Amino acid sequence: MNVTRLPEQLMEQSSVHLPGHKAEPSALEATSSELLTVLSARALEGKHVVFAGHGLPTLAVSLAQQTLSPDVEIIYESGVTGAQPADLPRSISDSVLVTGAAGVLPMAQLFNFVLQGQRVDVGFLGAAQVDKYGSLNSSLIGEDWRSPVSKLPGSGGAVEAMAGAGEIFVVMRRHTPRSLVEELDFCTTPGPRRAAAGRGGMMPAGLGVTAVITDLGIMTRRRIDEELVLTAVHPGVNVDEVRDATGWNLRVSENLITTAPPTGRELTLLRDVLDPERVYLR
Repeated sequence: MNVTRLPEQLMEQSSVHLPGHKAEPSALEATSSELLTVLSARALEGKHVVFAGHGLPTLAVSLAQQTLSPDVEIIYESGVTGAQPADLPRSISDSVLVTGAAGVLPMAQLFNFVLQGQRVDVGFLGAAQVDKYGSLNSSLIGEDWRSPVSKLPGSGGAVEAMAGAGEIFVVMRRHTPRSLVEELDFCTTPGPRRAAAGRGGMMPAGLGVTAVITDLGIMTRRRIDEELVLTAVHPGVNVDEVRDATGWNLRVSENLITTAPPTGRELTLLRDVLDPERVYLR
């Protein structure tokens, strides 16, 4: 099967919204997990359908529903669509997701009709490694894949999300040269550029990874042939620090901004309403 190319107008546009909110005083300084969750939730402003991965993406979409995106529809790999959980789900298969949801689909229908049907605006994922063009590794760490240093959970629904979603956001707790790499130890989820360089097969329908949110800043990209560029740093973080923690020669936007810290309301929602038991805010 021949590789197909993305339409030029799709390649030119990315709808990532970098945080531009004014800071409000909070009783306690935000932790790294809280900052990542808040910035991830803000990035979902204006999105309609989100495929949520496990971990911080799950918490971020719950916060988005409580703040800037009350009407966002959440879809989980377990088949739950239109989730409106009364409590924070502890996993993507938590029964609390079913109550009040629009429906629960068999996984075959979820992947075939929802993801492959291009009904998802954003796939919100985590990963162990991201390369500079937005391909992901969530399978193993180590130079020898036959005898890896560590084995990881694998793709889950990441491959299908990359293939069918309009764009992908990735949230990473730690920005290091081993997590942001020029060459992946193992490619679990190829982005559009890597797929186009392959020997045939289907191209992802969307832009691939358009935003990577880490504990140091935010990197974005707009075209399938474009590498990730540093477009925002967090308060107190300088560009050299981010470059030193990145496994390639990271480019920096001429319009680099500093992210606004979480507001008091956002922190209150996270700490007292959504995750008081610190399930995800560890």
